[in-house]
Amino acid sequence: MSNVDQTKAAKAVPNIGDDLITPDELRKLTEEHEMALLQEALEREKKHMKEQDTVRDAFMNQHIRPDAKERFTRAVRDAASRGIKEIQVARFPSSYCTDGGRAINNFEPDWPNSLTGYAREAYEVFDKNLRTKGYKLRAQILDYPGGMPGDVGLYLRW
Repeated sequence: MSNVDQTKAAKAVPNIGDDLITPDELRKLTEEHEMALLQEALEREKKHMKEQDTVRDAFMNQHIRPDAKERFTRAVRDAASRGIKEIQVARFPSSYCTDGGRAINNFEPDWPNSLTGYAREAYEVFDKNLRTKGYKLRAQILDYPGGMPGDVGLYLRW
């Protein structure tokens, strides 16, 4: 290539390298983006945990309602009139049990001792008022997320 051709070629290629973004600056932008995504995920998790704490507190402090007898009678009559012999009276995470649902999952006879909060109060009302009338109460693990006991269902049978 002649000197003239080299001069033309040099003039044809623009010089953009001086103020071009560097790989280090690109990595920094990527890291900032990833940190922002992580921060958003942490905030979502924090909000979720706060909501779970609120739900757990409500469960632990919930009590049998004053109109429970009327609601109970209506629910069991309605179920029986449809040929159903059992109703679910409570559903809650197995983590609310003192043993994480182990006794319920293993059908241990002392499973009621693992109940807490509203479930414990519901069991005590059953034991005091309904057992002698011939009702039965059973507990069952309803799902197994990640292979571990999930929600517990309390079922009243007649």
